[in-house]
Amino acid sequence: MNKLHAAGCFAASLACTAAHAERAYVPNEGDGTISVIEIANGKPATATLLNNVSLGKKIQGVVVDRSGKLLFVVDADASVVLAVDTATGELKKTIPVGKAPEAIDLSPDGKTLAVCSEEANQAVFIDVASLVQTRQIDVQGRNPEHCVYNPNGRQLLVSNEESHDIDVIDLVAGKSVARIKVDGAARGLDFLPDGKSAYVANEGAGMVDVIDVASSAVVKSITTALRPAGIAVHPNGKRVYATNGGAGSVSVIDTRTNEVIATVPVGQRPWNMAMTLDGGLLFVANGRTDNVSVIDTATNQVVDTIAVGKKPWGVAIR
Repeated sequence: MNKLHAAGCFAASLACTAAHAERAYVPNEGDGTISVIEIANGKPATATLLNNVSLGKKIQGVVVDRSGKLLFVVDADASVVLAVDTATGELKKTIPVGKAPEAIDLSPDGKTLAVCSEEANQAVFIDVASLVQTRQIDVQGRNPEHCVYNPNGRQLLVSNEESHDIDVIDLVAGKSVARIKVDGAARGLDFLPDGKSAYVANEGAGMVDVIDVASSAVVKSITTALRPAGIAVHPNGKRVYATNGGAGSVSVIDTRTNEVIATVPVGQRPWNMAMTLDGGLLFVANGRTDNVSVIDTATNQVVDTIAVGKKPWGVAIR
């Protein structure tokens, strides 16, 4: 889900949701399929498969383009990004990227994809219109997992799982300009809508680190639960959600106080998440229970649990 699109829809509140029937796409790492969940009138339906054929041996990161017509899925085993037609499930193109890619993000203007290549230690960029790789930028850390655009479009943060740090990439200069140390394996991350702060799941320390973007420094570490892995930010910027892979829960953080205000039990090994455009529902991929938990963000309660394929990695919503 593109952050700017989500923010615009949130401003229009429920009218946006009513006018836009959304779909949640779930890459199932264990069987190579994509589960699709239709969302109508703020309610999800049973998942169906986008196709009945395995797309790869280890599909992980997923995003949808601004038109909603193309789904981009990372196949880590084949070191490629797959462009898939969302209407038919047809594979439109296979795009080589660096070795062992994992997560992927869409630029705020919708024109470029950034992919983290773990074994190449690079951020790899793809032009959405031409489906061609355009450049690679080396990171200073090791084993980059998540590459996430600042809403300002000029900066990319990269979480490095092995070296326990964050690379700050200046997209204009085309290089890493800073390295932020964290106390544990850095996993999922996301920005607040104003781009001034970012939240990083620190798996090894059981915390979420808050980064001040201007100073490239950790300004607070928030204790969550065992092995936090994924991060999602509400479109209004008031809440941050962290999956706790070892605890089977999602921590809800108030960004005003940077304190955990609720803990929501979900399935086993919750990983990556996505939110509906109005921020009303949070979809959480549970890797070990082969399902998705749907959280009502107003009540912090699970309102639905939807069976998907094997080992769901994350969710993309458009």
